[in-house]
Amino acid sequence: MASWFGWSEPYQRSAQKSPEDVVTDTLMLELSWQMKEAERTQRERDSEYRRLQTGVDYGWLASYPRSTYDITAGERLGLEDLCAKIHPSYCGAVILRLRQVVLENEPEVQEVSSLFRSVLLEALDRMREEEEARRLSRHSSELRTVSEDVERGLGKAERAKRVWSMPEFRSGKGT
Repeated sequence: MASWFGWSEPYQRSAQKSPEDVVTDTLMLELSWQMKEAERTQRERDSEYRRLQTGVDYGWLASYPRSTYDITAGERLGLEDLCAKIHPSYCGAVILRLRQVVLENEPEVQEVSSLFRSVLLEALDRMREEEEARRLSRHSSELRTVSEDVERGLGKAERAKRVWSMPEFRSGKGT
């Protein structure tokens, strides 16, 4: 029976995921969770509003579907494309920033994906700026300045003068 389920075979991964896939999956999972939370919060607000209007709480009677809102396939592909551009080292920062933005704005469920897009674009801009700064600092460290050239030139000239100005020491035996 163990052979039917493959329990006797050693565990093998069919294909390891690339870092881009892991980042994309992680960020899209966070988006999905944030959308569910926004939907739950929205339902709670609506329920509280109805309770205040009628004075009666029928919330225990209501059963809500798992998820009533989902983003379009085109929007999902666009977001996945942006997620794939995020460097793995920025993934945690993107998640924290998204949570902060959602907490500050308390968006409707329809607004979460646009907030997510803005957070991704913000992270991509920051990545480009940091890469540009690294490239410039690397490039500037390779460039010599005029003052360095002058100092190097003076150093050679001073050494040359010292060599010419040194007295000759000869042993008296050979001459």
